[in-house]
Amino acid sequence: MTQPVMELCEQVVCSTYMRYPVVLERGRGSRLWDVDGNEYIDFVAGIAVCNLGHCHPEVAEVICRQAQTLVHVSNLFYTKPQVELAAALKRLSFADRVFFANSGAEANEAAIKLARKYSRDKYGPGRFHVITMEDSFHGRTLATLSATAQEKVHKGFEPLVEGFHFVPYNDIDAVRRAMTAQVCAVLVEPIQGEGGVRLGDPDYFRELRALCRERDVLLIFDEVQVGMGRTGTLFAYEQLGVSPDVMTLAKALGNGLPIGAMLATEAAACAFTPGSHASTFGGTPLVTAAAGKVLELIAREEFLASVRDKGNHFMEKLQGLRLRHPEKIRDVRGRGLMVGMELAGPGKAVVDGCLKKGFLINCTHETVLRFVPPLVIEKDEIDRLVIALDEVLEEWTP
Repeated sequence: MTQPVMELCEQVVCSTYMRYPVVLERGRGSRLWDVDGNEYIDFVAGIAVCNLGHCHPEVAEVICRQAQTLVHVSNLFYTKPQVELAAALKRLSFADRVFFANSGAEANEAAIKLARKYSRDKYGPGRFHVITMEDSFHGRTLATLSATAQEKVHKGFEPLVEGFHFVPYNDIDAVRRAMTAQVCAVLVEPIQGEGGVRLGDPDYFRELRALCRERDVLLIFDEVQVGMGRTGTLFAYEQLGVSPDVMTLAKALGNGLPIGAMLATEAAACAFTPGSHASTFGGTPLVTAAAGKVLELIAREEFLASVRDKGNHFMEKLQGLRLRHPEKIRDVRGRGLMVGMELAGPGKAVVDGCLKKGFLINCTHETVLRFVPPLVIEKDEIDRLVIALDEVLEEWTP
């Protein structure tokens, strides 16, 4: 059954993805099954999206109930699920206000627009530049790919949106040098996901916070991939000892339904006024009802404690694997259940080898295996992956 679907896809869908030869049909928890009945343990989770696993029964129940009640009316009207989700996000974070969109890219667009308007309202035109970090990833819209400091996503789409300046990640002196009078914001990921699971130093973020406050520049944290429990706390910034002015969420907030959110302090959010920004589908009753249940389940301390525990277990197992293959594994790093294993060569063959053994994994930055499983993954499933990785690495040549 796989081949006909793949052939039809080649005829009717834009060729923007290099897809694996698997047609997935159903899922439950951390498991997926394809149309031929093969089972896989999922360490991709829709790219850090399905944090509660596939088809979580409580989330599915909310979706079904809301779909029979009210799906969409536009933001010309109030809806209870949207307001309740915003209130919960405010209660659980640093933020005072929330803007809802449909994706991480849209949430980051909103953050960039907010920063520019905030600065223009206070200081007039000319103060619109945004500092971002090398190897960052902020989205595929024209503005967010311009903010993304990876040349490979720029190719063919020039000229880029002006006003973005790239500096090395985790280098506060480079930020200071780039902090001209034209800068209105610094946009940074607490952990770079697409950039190879790179962790910023807490001191770096504390100094960023102080510098931005001194210059009245908005500090924006992109938590699209690292938020919603992924690192063992509800939001990654909680482990850094600082709060941003603006934070973006998406991916796991809807556990598979498309939703993005931009959270901001009152001082920053006041720059958005009626008509200054909008989204037709942002925060529909359907997606916000589902996201409200997702947030409720992930925010429980016992759930977050289990993420930290399983993350520590995973790291220990991978460090042991590194000792077995020191010439093939350069580094193991991560936080919670966002883990990267840097190889001594391109990782595609390792990904393919694990796929044949029934494990879905992902390679980013060419040489870094990125593991972002559902947060409901079990330790024995982690152990099974490590055994499979060991077998694949035995045969793999960098």
